[in-house]
Amino acid sequence: MQSLLAIADPTRRRIVELLAVRERTAGEIVAEFDMSAPAISQHLKVLHKAGLVTVRPEGRSRIQALNPDGFDNLEEWLERTRSVWSRRLDALERELRAEDAQNDRKARGKTST
Repeated sequence: MQSLLAIADPTRRRIVELLAVRERTAGEIVAEFDMSAPAISQHLKVLHKAGLVTVRPEGRSRIQALNPDGFDNLEEWLERTRSVWSRRLDALERELRAEDAQNDRKARGKTST
């Protein structure tokens, strides 16, 4: 999943967070980091290729914006993963409750003799 790989990098996650607040030019994004413009450009290229960021010309600037549709695959994957863990955790909770109940019965049996 390309979108997951794209946001695995902390710099790209921070770019996504910045763009979640508002659209920005590449220069505005560069100003937020202690790295070169070409390095930020490479990060933006990865995000764009993954479909997470769109670019549109506005005058002489190129405006970077989040692409909400690009997050759909990521959201679907997270939901599938969450449901698997939810079922597993529910099963674990049932087992632990059954074990606690069994231990309580054993403890009551020892105290009544």
